[in-house]
Amino acid sequence: MSESRKNTVRRTNRVRLALRRVSRGRPRLSVFRSSKHIYAQVIDDAQGKTLASASSMEKDLRKSMPKGSDVSAAEAIGKLIAERAVKAGVKDVVFDRGGYIYHGRVKALAEGAREGGLNF
Repeated sequence: MSESRKNTVRRTNRVRLALRRVSRGRPRLSVFRSSKHIYAQVIDDAQGKTLASASSMEKDLRKSMPKGSDVSAAEAIGKLIAERAVKAGVKDVVFDRGGYIYHGRVKALAEGAREGGLNF
């Protein structure tokens, strides 16, 4: 494994360990971003199940968004994941930024999720 990949894995694990300490049984809103798309999942770690998910690769969203890798797409995914999580009965979550800096697309997704009704 390359040194940069090792650092990424260490940072991701460090963030998840900190979240586990403060979660108090709340589900985790996990974010993954690639160079072309952004993905979000609400995960219940106690049961090991995904409660809701959304990504910029979904056919319905691809028609309305020309790019899946910009801030407006991330905000739309945040609102969509919040809508699906509330529909699944989840209001309070812990935000797992996955080792990414809270800036740009990750921040836009978080703000969109807050506007959609999630509390974190």
